[in-house]
Amino acid sequence: MDILLILFILLIGLILGSFYNVVGLRVPQNNSIVSPRSSCPNCFHQLTVFELIPVLSYVIQGGKCRRCKVGISPIYPFVELLTGLLFAAAPLLLGWSSELFIAWTLISLFMIIFVSDIIYMIIPDKVLLVFTGLFLLERIYLPLQPWWDSLLGAAVGFFLLLFIAVISRGGMGGGDIKLFGLLGFVLGVKLVLLSFFLATLYGAVFGLIGMLLGKLKRRNPIPFGPFIAAGTLTAYFYGETIIKNYFLLLAS
Repeated sequence: MDILLILFILLIGLILGSFYNVVGLRVPQNNSIVSPRSSCPNCFHQLTVFELIPVLSYVIQGGKCRRCKVGISPIYPFVELLTGLLFAAAPLLLGWSSELFIAWTLISLFMIIFVSDIIYMIIPDKVLLVFTGLFLLERIYLPLQPWWDSLLGAAVGFFLLLFIAVISRGGMGGGDIKLFGLLGFVLGVKLVLLSFFLATLYGAVFGLIGMLLGKLKRRNPIPFGPFIAAGTLTAYFYGETIIKNYFLLLAS
């Protein structure tokens, strides 16, 4: 029964991942997420139902538009597949609890941000505003303990990033600052600090490897949103274990 339920959640995640691609691409351009229907950006061929099957359509068509044969960005199937896998993994990591709604909302936010930040290097205010409302409702019914941890976490996340932006003279974007304020509300103080540390670590490692391979140049900006997503999800799912093991290591 659990396997069938996990497979169902995987399917829902794949479908939502397709929708999150649309949101991440259209909202930064102030376009409707409802119309027009999805089409090839090269020949403007309107996609049929069979061309919109998450991941599978991309594989069947060999990563190309069925009409003009121009390559389709691999970001589309990647986001669809990653959303499905993360949705399915959440109950395996958290158990079947109400906290799953927080996890799925967090994953949804990050999938949209991943697309918008990779393509446009923007974290849209409209997206943050919608998810702020969702997280407020969820944390009212599923509060952190103690309850003020959310408020303190929001303040720490926001002002930490604001401080870094000021001393680095723009090293952090306004979207990153607002996002960490929201994440602090969701995670609380300890985990938002850990998420920032991990996001910075992941970004530094990626940047170093990119420079060593000649793919990135020093001082060239790279989107920080994907690293925030990776760092925050690591902290959310494994944070308590990481912090516990860290203090055990210090004590040994």
